[in-house]
Amino acid sequence: MQSTWKVYILAIISFLVGTSEYIISGILDQIATTMGITVAAAGQLITVFSLAYAIGTPILMAVTAKMDRRKLLLYSLGLFVVANLLSFVLPGFGMFIAARILMALGAGMVVVTALSIAAKMAPAGKQANSIATVTMGFTASLIIGIPLGRMISSAYGWKTVFVGIALAGIIALIVIAMTIPRIKGDKPVPLLQQFALLKKPEVALGLGITFFWLGGYSLAYTYISPYLLDVSGVGEDMLSIVLLAFGIASLIGSKIGGYSADKKGIPFTLFGGMVLHMISLLLLPFAAHSLIAVFALLILWSFAAWTSGPTQQYNLVTLVPESSGVMLSLNQSTMQLAMAAGAGIGGVVVGQVSLASITWFGAAGVAIAIVATYLLSRRSSVQTQVSVTE
Repeated sequence: MQSTWKVYILAIISFLVGTSEYIISGILDQIATTMGITVAAAGQLITVFSLAYAIGTPILMAVTAKMDRRKLLLYSLGLFVVANLLSFVLPGFGMFIAARILMALGAGMVVVTALSIAAKMAPAGKQANSIATVTMGFTASLIIGIPLGRMISSAYGWKTVFVGIALAGIIALIVIAMTIPRIKGDKPVPLLQQFALLKKPEVALGLGITFFWLGGYSLAYTYISPYLLDVSGVGEDMLSIVLLAFGIASLIGSKIGGYSADKKGIPFTLFGGMVLHMISLLLLPFAAHSLIAVFALLILWSFAAWTSGPTQQYNLVTLVPESSGVMLSLNQSTMQLAMAAGAGIGGVVVGQVSLASITWFGAAGVAIAIVATYLLSRRSSVQTQVSVTE
């Protein structure tokens, strides 16, 4: 029970990090207005954060591999707090971008280290469930963090949001120092050797699952609001309720996914979740004229999609257990690249094909992830049989 509460502390930290990343989309118009730039230019803050996160995280995790996990979490969270304070005090768009890059570097290390600590503190057979709890904190930022941040920014100015995140981060630093035990780091993996892991077919397939699963999800989710308003005919007054239900379903899916991975196994949970994910995306256009059907399919989509989140994190840890921190950091980078690619491809689809077709293109991405999951499962089965024979 004691370790369970410590995992929830890590989930709260992951909530702070998630809020700092996603809040930009909720206050984009306010940033553009106060800084005298276009919304498109302000949108580059999201791209810069994702790229810094994706590129910087594996490098920094390789450099700090030997460091005690609690100490690394404290240092990375400290960098994250400083970056949020700089976002408040530094003037101009260029300096804000610099602060966002620092924030992304700190955030990447915080998330990977928190996931690693959660897996190592968990009792045998409950590692995936612990990872799911930390992931749930990140997902909760979409539901609570963004609307709360929008309310604060509307009342006190958008920069105040980052002061609030920094203050919460300082409290988290104190709590971590008092509650999280010292945990030995991983065996150091040189950077070139870290990327050499990508040469392993099972690692490449595993990360491919992440890229196409989340890329397909992001492709459709990025444009979910205009899709619901213009294609499904959901009224403006109902939109916030639908999105809230969507977010709650993602939280439940994340938790159920971790539980299922521990009880039913990784292949069963990944296959089941992604098949439902794909089916719900394929059926959405056919339900456009029924609010009840749209509502049900959205909940199924969100629930099914996020059962894959913690399951896939745990899946990658089991592929190369001696380099769990490296695998988690590579997965985080892949997730950021997948979200950026999904959003970018979605923009092309909306512009060149139609808004109504984005769910089908998203389903195609998930279908590729299902194939990759099958290939990885077959490969693992063959290797297991060979080991037993020997």
